[in-house]
Amino acid sequence: MKFDRTTTITLVAVIGVALVLALLNQMTVAGSSVHVPTYVIALAGKYVCFAMLALAVDLVWGFAGILSLGHAAFFALGGYAMGMYLMRQIGTRGVYGNPMLPDFMVFLGWKELPWYWHGFEWFGFAMLMALLVPAVLAGVFGWLAFRSRVTGVYLSIITQALTYALLLAFFRNDMGFGGNNGLTDF
Repeated sequence: MKFDRTTTITLVAVIGVALVLALLNQMTVAGSSVHVPTYVIALAGKYVCFAMLALAVDLVWGFAGILSLGHAAFFALGGYAMGMYLMRQIGTRGVYGNPMLPDFMVFLGWKELPWYWHGFEWFGFAMLMALLVPAVLAGVFGWLAFRSRVTGVYLSIITQALTYALLLAFFRNDMGFGGNNGLTDF
């Protein structure tokens, strides 16, 4: 893969700014004039995530000419994997104090952790799933859609339907994803 000069400068600038922000947050005293508060770090992280989403939409729609209304599904699956990791990190500090189950599962009467929640207590596993699950779903969906030669407005409608189907699945309380309450007590 060949990078031009502008791409290299942009990547170095983004990584450099991220490192400087992290260092100014961790290595300076809270009362210092150069200290970067934690909320600025969180805000910068959100901006970078939304920039990645915008870049993905631009590449698919602007470069390839394919209008996909389903980017939110893949973006949300990756974010949800990290949310599952954060829920497992709460442990006994939750409202119900259950070391194994997230609070919404205790509230809904679950007795044991579902099989698909196992492994999310490790950051590496959560990062792998945040990348792998959306990639596999996108690969299967793309293979089926493009193998059937679905194009134009029909592809847009199908991608939007996929997003809506995932929304309905995650909103069901009996699937172990938090239902209408989502993930709570961060």
